[in-house]
Amino acid sequence: MIPAPLRRAALVVAGATTALLALAAPAAAHGADAPDGTDYRGTVTGVGPERPGLTARMVEAGGRLELTNRTAVDVTVLGYSGEPYLRIGPGGVYENSRSPATWLNRTIAGETRLPAEADPAAAPAWRRIADGPTYRWHDQRTLWREDGPPAVVVADPEREQRVRDWVVPLRAGDSAIEVRGTLDWVPPPDPYPWWVAATLGFLVVGAAGLVPGGTAAGVRALRAVGALLAAGGVAAVALTVGRALDTGAPGVGGLLAELVTGQVWTLLTGLGALAAGGYALARRPGADFTLALAGACLTLFAGVSNLAVLSRSVPPTAGPPTLTRVLVTVALATGTGAVAAGLLRLRTAARTAPNPTPHPHATRTP
Repeated sequence: MIPAPLRRAALVVAGATTALLALAAPAAAHGADAPDGTDYRGTVTGVGPERPGLTARMVEAGGRLELTNRTAVDVTVLGYSGEPYLRIGPGGVYENSRSPATWLNRTIAGETRLPAEADPAAAPAWRRIADGPTYRWHDQRTLWREDGPPAVVVADPEREQRVRDWVVPLRAGDSAIEVRGTLDWVPPPDPYPWWVAATLGFLVVGAAGLVPGGTAAGVRALRAVGALLAAGGVAAVALTVGRALDTGAPGVGGLLAELVTGQVWTLLTGLGALAAGGYALARRPGADFTLALAGACLTLFAGVSNLAVLSRSVPPTAGPPTLTRVLVTVALATGTGAVAAGLLRLRTAARTAPNPTPHPHATRTP
């Protein structure tokens, strides 16, 4: 028979996790076309002829091409048939609704059905879509969109190699400009060591829940789990910042805006794990339940939602890919471990709780 307090705690943890899963769907939709990870590395090698103030780079693990035009002249990005597609300049960003690229680039897969108005030979119909001199879009010329890998990769998948060079044509007045880049195959890492590390971490952290509470060893175990969960919170916050930086958010203001919009749930999860860890370190009442709940959230938002980076060579974060995998593994190990430790401690506490004894002078009602 499972003790009632443990049943209630498990139900609350399960209910909270289910609610968070439901809330995660619209949050993830913000970057639905940003890949969770890829084995193709897109790189901008240059813009030519060079123009001061005109720059380009790949963002979102190569999922989007970003162009910034700080010159005094509008720059037009040409679509797949050579038609005007985007106009970027001092007056903001405009798209041509008659360019097929406008519709195909809505998603990274390029499967949008073209409307009747999409005609590359028609006169442009411009509409303003953004302020500022910067815009990011999926460009099929920079991506590998086939279901299977290219022939060169099939022949030798264990070697990093060039898939192709690509060019995105631009125009500034009568001047032709090119954004040039490369697409490379990067062999994926072996996820097995990362899963082993996450499992061992889960076992070590979860084992702390076997130490009886109310003893000196139990207090030390509680504090250890709290400290490790806080470390997982730090990992989640670092992972969140890395993902926000990879979206190409400009400046501190852009970074903060991305953190509180596109990355808000992971950020709140990391901060919540930090708070729960501090709560346990302070030996506050209900710390066991807090550990279990915060651990479940950390597992979901910082661990499960980023599992792809363990088996993909190019994660959607700024910084070294190995560091990203370390952060995800720490979040997984500490999150799942805190859930196990918290529930085990709740179960032990429920078993050892003294049964209430009736008052000696209490009378029975017939």
